[in-house]
Amino acid sequence: MVAEDISGEWVAIVNYGIMGIIQLGLPSTTVVDIDNTKALALYDSTVGVIRSLLSAKNHDYGEAWRDMRPSSYTDMVLTKIQRTKCIENNNGKTVASEGIDANYMDMVNYAVFALIKLTLENS
Repeated sequence: MVAEDISGEWVAIVNYGIMGIIQLGLPSTTVVDIDNTKALALYDSTVGVIRSLLSAKNHDYGEAWRDMRPSSYTDMVLTKIQRTKCIENNNGKTVASEGIDANYMDMVNYAVFALIKLTLENS
């Protein structure tokens, strides 16, 4: 049995969240295959938007994430997944909630916080 580092799971959440946001921004008729240059441009652009959100929320909440336990990041991601499923089940309509893209961005940011925390703990 090969021991796997949990950080790989958080990296996967970051990447899948970014891919989900990119897919939400593409027309539904878009062919799945896009060239590497366009894919990288979309990825970098999406990362820029998410990074800005992370910075704004970090400023608003005073780096509260630093006091959170790793299990709290997991709980927050699971909550965002549940919200996303509810929005999808409601055909994208929301009453008092943010859209699917905002939930993906939050999942990415929680995963980034977890990765930072893991890096700090292991150094």
